[in-house]
Amino acid sequence: MDRTTQLTARRTGITTPVRTSGPPPAAGPGEIVSSATVVYDPADLSGSLHLRAARVLNGNWTGASTVPSRGLYPHQWSWDSAFIAIGLRHLSPLRAQTELETLLTAQWADGRIPHIVFNPSVPLDAYFPSPDFWRSSTAGRAAGAPRTVQTSGIVQPPVHALAAWLVHCADPGLSRARGFLPRVYPRLAAWHRYLLHRRDLGGGGLASVVHPWEQGMDNSPCWDAPLSRVTPAAPRSFRRADLDHGAAEDRPTDLDYGRYVRLAADYRDRGYADGVGEFAVEDPAFNALLIASEHALARIARELGATGTARHTRAERLTGALVERLWDPARSMFFCRDVHGELIPERGVAGLVPLILPALPREVAAALVRTVHGPHFGLGSAARLVPSYDLTGEAFDPHRYWRGPAWFNTNWLLERGLRLHGEHGRADTLRTALLDTAGESGFAEYVDPYTGEGCGALGFSWTAAVTLDLLHEPPGHGVADVSSTGSGTFDMGDKGGDRR
Repeated sequence: MDRTTQLTARRTGITTPVRTSGPPPAAGPGEIVSSATVVYDPADLSGSLHLRAARVLNGNWTGASTVPSRGLYPHQWSWDSAFIAIGLRHLSPLRAQTELETLLTAQWADGRIPHIVFNPSVPLDAYFPSPDFWRSSTAGRAAGAPRTVQTSGIVQPPVHALAAWLVHCADPGLSRARGFLPRVYPRLAAWHRYLLHRRDLGGGGLASVVHPWEQGMDNSPCWDAPLSRVTPAAPRSFRRADLDHGAAEDRPTDLDYGRYVRLAADYRDRGYADGVGEFAVEDPAFNALLIASEHALARIARELGATGTARHTRAERLTGALVERLWDPARSMFFCRDVHGELIPERGVAGLVPLILPALPREVAAALVRTVHGPHFGLGSAARLVPSYDLTGEAFDPHRYWRGPAWFNTNWLLERGLRLHGEHGRADTLRTALLDTAGESGFAEYVDPYTGEGCGALGFSWTAAVTLDLLHEPPGHGVADVSSTGSGTFDMGDKGGDRR
């Protein structure tokens, strides 16, 4: 038998090849080592839930990446893959590295990471908008779209550098042996340059999104006002494949979809050039994740022997811009800013996500904690999990996509944010609710925030991934330096004595 042998994972019950000696296979520039290897499997975990979450990720694995769900989302999605890698690192750091490497091979020459990387074996009618709508290799030629991989032309929230750092921390020896960070760092740096320069459409230092899909919270009421300026595409000009897999009452309306299609088609027809469209919004969650990932890039730079000081300084400057431009002290949360207008007065979960930032002013963090637990979001009282939109808002709907249901990735971010700012008891309570709801709902895409009833797709990958991440950090864990274990996910500040 060669240097791998078939071992049965103790807790998962899944037989997978586990490398038992010698270095892992090396990958040259642009190469990917694909494997479903389980490198280690801690024995003292909640076995049943851990097993079920692992099965979801194994079932959605394609050999090079993980689909969000087999039916509704049959391709690779950008921010999904980042969250998936964060969970996969506990099953197989090698597979987590591969997840990110596969995504980054589809990066455009201008630095953007597209929000979908299409699987050519999936029929065109399985998902809309399909590759023949985006026409990336032709319409995106001026922006440097890859010629051999079909992608969308828009982006999603920049969680990737954070994911890469945490994946490295899961097995630094494997990461160094494969040259993982030296290969992904230049691509991640180019991605951040694109956002910080090409997408500073408001001139205040923050990145703007040019389509609701880019922010990831597709039909949030926060988009209603800026979307109202967009003339929708004709209903007969497209066919919605999503309704083949989800209930219409849980999905965006046809009017919303018509506007999404119009915005995307106009962006495509301009050659994916930025800065001239009808829709441009500075979103607090998108920018908070960019700041967190900028801190992570600083850690990566130091691991590679450079200094991370400039990146930490940039992250702190962006935190200041975020507070200056998007914080509303009277309403104690962050709001989206319409670049063509002003702050959008809708309370969405995106306005709570900056709680993940280590340099957030103390009084701002304290106010956010109160808002999370107050009447608008109801955590710990009315709501089981933090809803995606204001419980008291006129547009609230507990089942319709991002207009009220609770999502597991945003609640995972808030659990980490509460813990970062010393709210360990509240974080532990949210962690328990997340784990219970994930298991009871069948790892649903999203849930009713009051009851935990599952909505959308079941067996959803990022739900399983964040479940695994929470299971691997027991209740009451601190915000330790992420350089060793990956704990304290967002405790990314430049520590004294940690500079090189």
